[in-house]
Formats: sequence, structure tokens, C-alpha cells
Amino acid sequence: MIQDLNVLESKIAEVAALCRALRAENAELRQKLAAAEDEKQRLAERMESARERLEQLAKQLPEAKA
Repeated sequence: MIQDLNVLESKIAEVAALCRALRAENAELRQKLAAAEDEKQRLAERMESARERLEQLAKQLPEAKA
């Protein structure tokens, strides 16, 4: 009976350690996701700005004569 309780205690400790590790990993992944979303937003803004600049440059080009 004592042996069974010791085994159970050991398994509970393993589960608790795994839970702590998964929470830490989850927090890290959330931070990485937030950073990736920020980078995505920054790149989208840069692309929009580049598109606007290209459109302005295209308007300044002389018309092609047929």
C-alpha cells in the first residue's frame, strides 16, 4: 500500500512538472505569436507604403504613344 502511494505521488509530481513546463512553453509561444503578428502588421504597412509610392511614380511616367 505504501509503495502504491509512493508510485502515485511520483506520477502526480510528474504530471505537475509537465503542467508547469507546458504553461511555460505556452507563455513563450504566446510571446512569439504576438511578436510575429506585430512583424506581420509592420510589413503590411511597409508594403502599403511602397504600393502608394509606386502608384505615385507610375502617375509621373509619360504616357506611351501608340
